[in-house]
Amino acid sequence: MTDTLNGEQLAKQISSMFPNSVEKHSDNTVWITSDNIVDVALYLRDESSLRFNFLSSITGVDFIDKFEVVYHLTSFEHNHTAVIKTSLLGRDDPYTYSVINVWRGADLQEREVWDLMGIRFDDHPNLKRLFLWPDFPGHPLRKDFQDTRKG
Repeated sequence: MTDTLNGEQLAKQISSMFPNSVEKHSDNTVWITSDNIVDVALYLRDESSLRFNFLSSITGVDFIDKFEVVYHLTSFEHNHTAVIKTSLLGRDDPYTYSVINVWRGADLQEREVWDLMGIRFDDHPNLKRLFLWPDFPGHPLRKDFQDTRKG
């Protein structure tokens, strides 16, 4: 059975390497500052005691006053998982940094989050719509989305 790493312990381990990168933690989740997401992701992948070599999923969550990007990670070597999140304030141009250079599997998942939620991933080499056409007005999974197309 796969174990979920304790959020407090993982937060302490991350903080020891990247001071001020952990915003908060819960029993099984660690919130990382958006500016540090790539460095922390590289650490989570490469640290011998962690080895999160597989990105299970990336998704976006709309809380009206903020967005969160959620990363589900798995280590096949150690048979454990972790959940990392980053919070993005504002609705006009929410963005974080792409982890595609850490986990290639982030490619389509980041494009999906951009297409449907409007969260931009800086440094993504091909951030364009995945499901909708280029001129589609807005991002339909946002809570404030209003379809203005005639039809």
